[in-house]
Amino acid sequence: MRFSPKILAAAAALSMVAVAPATVVLAQTPTPPPASAWAREAAMASVTLSPDGQHMAAIISPDGRQRAIAIWDLNNLNAEPFLVGTDARSEFIGVQFVKNDRLFVRTQQLSEYNPFSGSPEQTYRYRTQMIDMEGNAIRTPQWDGLNERQQAYVGFGQLLSTLPQDPTDILVQGPRGDVYRLNTSTGAVSRAERGSDRFQSVVADLNGEIRGREEFILEGGQAYFGIQLKDPTTGQWAEHFRWSARDREPVSIVGFTNDPNTVLIQSTQGRDHAAIYEYNISTRQMGEPAFAHPFFDATGVIRSRDPAHYGEILGFSYGAERGRVYWLDSNLEQAEATLRAALGVQTESISWVDIASGQRGRFTTGDGADIEITSWSNDLSEMVVVKSGPSQPPEYYLIQNGRARLLGRAYPEMDLSALGETHLIQYAARDGLMIPAFLTTPNPAIFGNGPYPTIVTPHGGPWARDDLDWDSTGWTQYFASRGYAVLQPQYRGSEGWGQRLWRAGDSEWGGRMQDDKDDGVRYLIERGIADPNRVAMHGYSYGGYAAMVAAVRPNGLYQCAVAGAGPSSLNDIRQDTYNNRFIREFQHPHLNGMSPIDHISEISIPIYLYTGDRDTRVEPAESERLDAALRNAGKPVTLRILPDMEHTGNTWTPANIEAVLTSVESYLRTECGPGGL
Repeated sequence: MRFSPKILAAAAALSMVAVAPATVVLAQTPTPPPASAWAREAAMASVTLSPDGQHMAAIISPDGRQRAIAIWDLNNLNAEPFLVGTDARSEFIGVQFVKNDRLFVRTQQLSEYNPFSGSPEQTYRYRTQMIDMEGNAIRTPQWDGLNERQQAYVGFGQLLSTLPQDPTDILVQGPRGDVYRLNTSTGAVSRAERGSDRFQSVVADLNGEIRGREEFILEGGQAYFGIQLKDPTTGQWAEHFRWSARDREPVSIVGFTNDPNTVLIQSTQGRDHAAIYEYNISTRQMGEPAFAHPFFDATGVIRSRDPAHYGEILGFSYGAERGRVYWLDSNLEQAEATLRAALGVQTESISWVDIASGQRGRFTTGDGADIEITSWSNDLSEMVVVKSGPSQPPEYYLIQNGRARLLGRAYPEMDLSALGETHLIQYAARDGLMIPAFLTTPNPAIFGNGPYPTIVTPHGGPWARDDLDWDSTGWTQYFASRGYAVLQPQYRGSEGWGQRLWRAGDSEWGGRMQDDKDDGVRYLIERGIADPNRVAMHGYSYGGYAAMVAAVRPNGLYQCAVAGAGPSSLNDIRQDTYNNRFIREFQHPHLNGMSPIDHISEISIPIYLYTGDRDTRVEPAESERLDAALRNAGKPVTLRILPDMEHTGNTWTPANIEAVLTSVESYLRTECGPGGL
């Protein structure tokens, strides 16, 4: 056996350990959780173990308003943790052990000024810092060419590698692209690789040497990415792969192996789902797939940090209904299975049709919740396990000395008994393309078996996707707990479900991409899930655009539309994509379709527009112009601009979250068509 037997003993002992229940079942009808249950900072997040397993850290927020970093001594868990706070303007958004006594920290803060352009800009800025176990800041590197204000925003730059075999050093990338070896004790840096405007996405091998990079190439009127590798014998760089923006079949370096001549490559070339291959640098030969899944993309590799087995592959990650791991190590595979049973995870079997090939098969997923091993000590004797799912906010457990200990819950005040059930489904679009979707239905013990008032909630992007996991926005469970069914269609143009579904959305904005959402509504109506007279669409970003289009389409499916930060015209987005040479070929040619603002006369249902005053991605003017045009035409419209709200949800304040939930709920109840939704 390659790894310590402690991991298997710990997992096996779990079945005898009493773990605190996640919910209290009430005798009376449960009360839907208030918006404030979502509109709080998570009570616990970003839990990380030190490599030696002696300490643990997490971001905590007992009051739901202020965040702090808590650091525990795992030899004395009953003692109060050491707390580290921020200044009044900043808040923690991530923490990670990089050495046994050093933590890499990411913060965000509101800004009224861009220190790099020198111009006013209402948005959020991000900074990386490093602290010791007493919360003392490690000296920030002095980057060449930056003034004091720019330096303050950059911090330590981007973390590239924790260099597990080095007691003090890590690899970071500075603001100009240079790679530095940074001493975590002193803050001293030494350049390891000089940056260049030509190269990006540098990758270090297991010893910390930069041996992979991407080059942006303009040749023959086209844009390409060239994947370069450094020969382990000669030290010379050479291009080994090239993929074009037009072809959209990315190739990337997943990581290096203990064999300096073998690198792991992720590729979609000639495939619908990305696979990971072993590639020989000297012979330039690609082997058979090291890992491939019949239905989903292979996404990464997980390695051992144990000095005795450093760099050995423990498993491969892939993107199924949520992030998954295929364990090569039998101990970890068995440990995960035992943990599922011990923590009460129920499973369901999903029948699946591969979108590209039509191949049918089945796979198993957690029913309502599942677990993920998110952090572990080098010898795997201590682990942090997260139990979460669409009806289960994250719960954090420490596995130590053969026992499972509940560390904390992200949303401890939330009554889970009022939440709905979420399942992964597929339905056929009108042209036969299979569309994945996540369907959340209300608790039948409270709301019966339907049909229900229904909200279609398309994701943003549109080159993005949803997952079968906890939705911290509340856009699914907040409304399910109030009797709504919620459909999250993974319409054509969605990433992560294969090349065919992704590419099928090309130039179909407001066209077949919208058909997929409408066909999902018809699917639910046919099965008695959706009440045909009580359907709305609520989307954000691209989803906001889709909600605007839903108001235009003359199909009578929707009683109203709710559009958050949606672009009302495609012209500005197309201009933004045109200004970037790579995006001009990668995305710009496929961004064609309907602009809702050109169809004001066709809008026949009420629409609620909301956006944030700090949104720099889809500016408030997009909603304001549509609002003005609708008012001039005498159409029913409501506009709300929320203060201190940026585009991305992870920057939203509790006040932003609560305002969105309560205002959308109020609108649906009182202004969504005849009698409300």
